[in-house]
Amino acid sequence: MSPHAIQVRLQQLAAYQQEAEAELMRLTEFWLTKAVNPAGDFIGRMHSNGAVDPAAGRGGILQARILWSFSAVYRHTGQEKHRVAAARALDYLLAHFLDHEHGGIYWLLDAQGQPLDTRKQIYALAFAIYGLSEYHRATQCPLALQVSQELFRWIEQHSFDAEHGGYFEAFGRRGEPLADVRLSEKDQPAPKTMNTHLHILEAYANLYRIWPEAGLGAQLRGLLTTFLSHIVDAETGHLRLFFTADWRPVAELESYGHDIEAAWLLREAAEVLGDEDLLTQINAAGRQLTQATAAALLPDGSLPHELNRRTGHLDLHREWWVSAEAMVGFLNAYELSQDELMLRHSRRAWLFVKQHLLDYAQGEWHWGVEADYQPMTGQDKVGFWKCPYHNMRACLEVIERCKKETARLHLLRASVPV
Repeated sequence: MSPHAIQVRLQQLAAYQQEAEAELMRLTEFWLTKAVNPAGDFIGRMHSNGAVDPAAGRGGILQARILWSFSAVYRHTGQEKHRVAAARALDYLLAHFLDHEHGGIYWLLDAQGQPLDTRKQIYALAFAIYGLSEYHRATQCPLALQVSQELFRWIEQHSFDAEHGGYFEAFGRRGEPLADVRLSEKDQPAPKTMNTHLHILEAYANLYRIWPEAGLGAQLRGLLTTFLSHIVDAETGHLRLFFTADWRPVAELESYGHDIEAAWLLREAAEVLGDEDLLTQINAAGRQLTQATAAALLPDGSLPHELNRRTGHLDLHREWWVSAEAMVGFLNAYELSQDELMLRHSRRAWLFVKQHLLDYAQGEWHWGVEADYQPMTGQDKVGFWKCPYHNMRACLEVIERCKKETARLHLLRASVPV
């Protein structure tokens, strides 16, 4: 790169980093001022117009994601208000969601903190590990690590498939089989899914950072191998989404947000393990996922929601989390390749967020927009699935990756003859 090109790139990165910092603070203020419940937890639901539903239940996924988000933000800012918010989420999770008799965490509580649904969805246990391990990273809290370890052992005891590898979806309170193991009504009735495996992966990688135990490392390696062997489709470059117990795909769907999210989460997990040969394989799979996702980009820089390959139907609504993951995933691809196009894809995803997804009236981000850019109706501002995890994490990842790339470019500029 010429000195001029380096200078232009540095300016682009500085602007991107500054905007991500500002958006991170805007998001944290929303959750601190509008989503805290005076009773001691966080609200369970806020409608898109800003009205809070006082009778809404409390979902384990939302609780764990708030815990992760404020723990990660506190690790970044060191501000006491962010530590207090993370501690609030931790205390409520341990006091109300943790099943002290049978292990695991409950799926859903009522507004008073009593169990409504005691099923043990492995996806939710994984997010609890993700949040607890991040809290330990931020505060060195021994109890957070201890509970993370207990949840890891619960998953391994009840969910791991020793015959075919991978993890089953859900169980009853005591670990007994369930007739319906779906994560949501939108999902296929399949015993194994990409989605649950992706989030076990991120949880185990985060736990391994603070607890590099051999058994955990082996299971994390097994997850990466499972992605390479069964979940990443080498022919299409997309993720397969739903499976039988012995890994036969049972759906013909492409989920672009998950494709680009997996591209960087797989790399992160492989780097945590420190296995260069495995990292090489994972990076190749990540490039394939990124290229397949880039091919689906719309002219406005956004990604459609999903493609049904069997019917050919392309769902053109855009959800908040997909653009957040695109910001990170394409920036990750730029780091690996130094391909300016990947940086442009990341920045255009952020531009789409600014133009169409930021809710300047109520705060936070809209759930999404329809094909005509009108905000989706009937969706939550805060809710069981609407959380600060994707967008706060995107801001944090953009900030740190821009810092790293800026440092690299400064070194490069110092070595370029004038």
